[in-house]
Amino acid sequence: MKKFFTFFLFIILISGCKTFTNKVDEASKKESQKLSKFLKKTESELKIEFGTPDFIETANNKNRILVYYDSKFKIKCERRFEVDPKNIVVAFSSKNCF
Repeated sequence: MKKFFTFFLFIILISGCKTFTNKVDEASKKESQKLSKFLKKTESELKIEFGTPDFIETANNKNRILVYYDSKFKIKCERRFEVDPKNIVVAFSSKNCF
């Protein structure tokens, strides 16, 4: 009986982890879809949506990287947009944003 209970508890924990993973994957997909709308848009359109960037870097190829930080549930979210010299968004990435 003790082995059955342990096995049952193990199965519940595994299925709970799978559910959490699915939710994170779904949230990441939505985030990616949201940010992909800014590809080939101007920097000013990006700033209308996100405001002034928290940090600006210069990449090796002379593009600028606009970094935005946000915090949700004490988890630090970082969004990075690469802008070419013509002020067009050419790439993005996000970390811990959901």
